[in-house]
Amino acid sequence: MEEDNPEAECLPAPPPHSSLQSASKTEPIDSPNHNIMSSRPGVGTKGRQISLLVNQFKVSVENEDAIFYQYSVRITYGDDLPLESKILGRRVIDKLCQMYSSELAGKKFAYDGGKSLFTVGPLPKDKLEFSVVLEETFAKSNEASGEHAKRSKHSFRSEVFKVDISYSTKVALQSVSVGPKASSDGEKQDALRVLDIILRNQAANKGCLVIRQSFFNDDTRNAFDVGGGLTGLHGFHSTFRKSESGLALNLDVSTTVVIKPGPVLDFLLANQNVREPRYIDWGKARKTLKNLQIKTSHTNMQFKITGLSEKPCYQQRFLKRIKNGECSTNQQPVETTVFEYFFKHQAVELSYSKYMPCIDVGKPNFPIYLPIEVCSLVPLQRYKEALSPSQRASLAERSRQKPRELINVLTDAARSCQYDKETLLVGCGISIHDQFMEVSGRVLDAPLLKVGKGEDCIPCNGRWSFNNKQFLLPVKVERWAIVNFSARCDTSHLSRELIGCGRSKGVIIERPYALVEEDPKMKTSGPLKRVDEMLEKLQDKLPDEPEFILCVLPERKSCELYGPWKMRTLCKFGVTTQCASPVKITNQYLNNLLLKINSKLGGVNSLLAAEQVSCIPPIKDIPTMIVGMDVSHGCLGLSDIPSIAAVVGSLSWPSISRYRAAVRSQSPKAEIIDCLFKPLAGGNDDGIMRELLCDFCATSKGLKPKQIIIFRDGIGESQFDQVLDVELKQIKQAYLALGEVDLPKFTVIVAQKNHHLRLFQSASSENVLPGTIVDTEVVHPRNYDFYLCSHAGMFGTVRPTHYHVLLDEIGFSPDELQNFINSLCYVYRRSTRAVSVVAPISYAHHAAKQFGKFPILGEIKEAPSTIEGVTATETKSIPELPRLNEKVECSMFFC
Repeated sequence: MEEDNPEAECLPAPPPHSSLQSASKTEPIDSPNHNIMSSRPGVGTKGRQISLLVNQFKVSVENEDAIFYQYSVRITYGDDLPLESKILGRRVIDKLCQMYSSELAGKKFAYDGGKSLFTVGPLPKDKLEFSVVLEETFAKSNEASGEHAKRSKHSFRSEVFKVDISYSTKVALQSVSVGPKASSDGEKQDALRVLDIILRNQAANKGCLVIRQSFFNDDTRNAFDVGGGLTGLHGFHSTFRKSESGLALNLDVSTTVVIKPGPVLDFLLANQNVREPRYIDWGKARKTLKNLQIKTSHTNMQFKITGLSEKPCYQQRFLKRIKNGECSTNQQPVETTVFEYFFKHQAVELSYSKYMPCIDVGKPNFPIYLPIEVCSLVPLQRYKEALSPSQRASLAERSRQKPRELINVLTDAARSCQYDKETLLVGCGISIHDQFMEVSGRVLDAPLLKVGKGEDCIPCNGRWSFNNKQFLLPVKVERWAIVNFSARCDTSHLSRELIGCGRSKGVIIERPYALVEEDPKMKTSGPLKRVDEMLEKLQDKLPDEPEFILCVLPERKSCELYGPWKMRTLCKFGVTTQCASPVKITNQYLNNLLLKINSKLGGVNSLLAAEQVSCIPPIKDIPTMIVGMDVSHGCLGLSDIPSIAAVVGSLSWPSISRYRAAVRSQSPKAEIIDCLFKPLAGGNDDGIMRELLCDFCATSKGLKPKQIIIFRDGIGESQFDQVLDVELKQIKQAYLALGEVDLPKFTVIVAQKNHHLRLFQSASSENVLPGTIVDTEVVHPRNYDFYLCSHAGMFGTVRPTHYHVLLDEIGFSPDELQNFINSLCYVYRRSTRAVSVVAPISYAHHAAKQFGKFPILGEIKEAPSTIEGVTATETKSIPELPRLNEKVECSMFFC
């Protein structure tokens, strides 16, 4: 295998090898569970010093001895049924404060909308009971229903609620202080949680849509259309953070998608992209409308949609009770239609909804029908289904803001939030400064790259170019073909241009064996059938097995052919492929194609100069494997789709830029990878790590890694312990299963992109420079973390990656680790730009995304369980993904 490695010529030979052993049994792990590093080994010093601004506002605490008192809350109706609505619960608590201010000693509450509330200082008693009367609460009525309306979550008549409040615990504000009084992380998180609940409570009282710590106002100035009856909405993310320099308020912009308020019919026409009501798919509409809130035009009442009627308005009948005589209390049921009822009894003349289904706002055995014509969707209803590619693109484009614009927006927001008037914050002496914090940062130098003909390449602003340069190790492509699913693409022209551009980069591409066009009759067939037909047609035209296939797809993004094509070629036939959908064939487009093609076929586009001469400390002398891990989940609205776990491992030590991937499916929404070590009945291991470890040894002259550096993506702080206790433990088990007695040293690093800290240049309106790093002041007060912005911002304001070092047995110095991570952002072979997160994580993300398109997973989406209340995952086992064909399993197919 080593003889086929094209990087061998560019890298020094590793030390003499030791034989690769295997074992049928896994030795027990004697080492105890690791704790997250709780001390910082110092700070970095390399790089140019720079003054930065950060979107955090310093918080001063005058009364550090203040105590938050937590109380449990139980709100019930008069018949002791629990109240479930958070909106109504907040109204009950607000009313309670008004009615019983003296009994509560004038205390103000921070209510979490559920079962807890907080005060500064204690209430008069540990247990309190109150009766609260709400007038004109939102509700359901008995219109278009055959029975008297039963009380539901909302009712327009006066309602009596019982509120039981009982003391739970104390939370000390001083736990968020730095210094001698600093408390444990658990106590600190409790205090921060209370402070965040105060922010949420304030936003909810102002009528905002609250999504965790993001708040959205019903203001048309913050709204923009994204198509399909949906509206993008700008808001703010606001949370208290504890850092090395003390307590601060982190404020950032946030964006969500809501249902466009207005007539229900208008929404359905836009959502289904049809011009007339007769084209509406009512089955799809029933699913889309379920659980949305509407308001009626004739009564101004609010309801939650539970479904649609089976018959149109003029045919949908129900029993209405009418009095038998003016003075009689007896009521006789009379059958009528919804249309007749609204015309005769509500004086509503329906103009267009006569032939449409009615909206049902009742219960399964107690329907309440409303004509669509009288129903309008209320504002601030979050949309939770999957967005189309065009909607995602529109949302991303409208969410971008330049650095100086973002600074102004957030500074104005900090003032308009009026936190200095929030009673509970004022009560514990908290004041928030109105200017961004200033911090010190450094700009690391970009690493020197080596390209073809021994030339040096110096990245500028995180970018470099192959103009007038060749690849370091270009491949030669002799047997290849083009298949074309797109009628608009001239594949003859594409092949000529690709061959010519390849020659300028040193890549020798012969004329293709075949140019295969899809039969137009197949375009109406299913994606998998179209792919199988194309491959069969291609096989008939090829004299020999191809090294490579270029596949031209009709759409650039979300093409339904992509997943079936990749599954068949990678798993069944074992052929390297590159998909393309050129709108315009330019040199830049061809260069990008060649970067991927050369890498997939084993070539090398560029290397770090330090990698070529093997002088990257501290891995230059000790066999070291680099691992990147990521888990991809189904997007909103696809919660039953299995999650995809992808792990990449480096090959050919001392190289740090060549990787192979292994991919598995696991339970939906499961973030922790559970298939790194998978012992079988016969004593073998079918886990991911065994594959990666074996191929590392095979490409590194039989050497097993003595050091393993793990980069983990997509993990929240609450799951850090599981990374060490579950994932690292499985990796150790897989290593021992190979027959080794001594475990390697591990360094485990989590990379987070989903955070809200932004960095700005103090003296410039431009984005921070690539290589900007901050490891003081805004970092964790004890744990080992830092922020690195390794890439150049092309649009909007760049977001740095937050790296958390959970474990470092290898013993990197801060400068060594920071420069090593920055360098790993320059070995990404898919482009000529430094990426925002280390290449192994980016590769794992692409591998998971590619396997996630396989049609074996799409079948779950198309065939959910039909049993009411039972999800697909409860009735179906998780489908196992097909394995890569051995011909391509060590290739960088994910490039």
